[in-house]
Amino acid sequence: MIDFFIPMEPPTITAQEHKLMVRNGRAFFYDPPKLRAARKKLESCLVPYKPNEPFREGVSLVTKWCFPRGKHADGEYRITRPDTDNLQKLLKDCMTRVGFWEDDALVCQEVTEKFWAEIPGIYIAVMPVRRE
Repeated sequence: MIDFFIPMEPPTITAQEHKLMVRNGRAFFYDPPKLRAARKKLESCLVPYKPNEPFREGVSLVTKWCFPRGKHADGEYRITRPDTDNLQKLLKDCMTRVGFWEDDALVCQEVTEKFWAEIPGIYIAVMPVRRE
């Protein structure tokens, strides 16, 4: 099992924010600068926690997204955008690129929560799924 907390202001831009461009009659998707910056920030924060060997079997992923609380109570659920599934996609893509697992398809169980918090950041736990 690996678990850690990354103290940071979590990105609110998500992997779904690709842009479409047409050049020389060909359409392609690209990441806008804010998405590229968020990806780079997440990847650099994940590197110190990368396992020595990537997971090669099913894993459970637990994440707790803690956003700066502002006028909200510490620990209050965040029920506004971004959606948890969109946050997870960017994070899992970054974890794949950094080397937590061979493919994010190995994530077969997820628990994701998002809160307003006094200490912003992302708590992440990855554990192998036991075969019964």
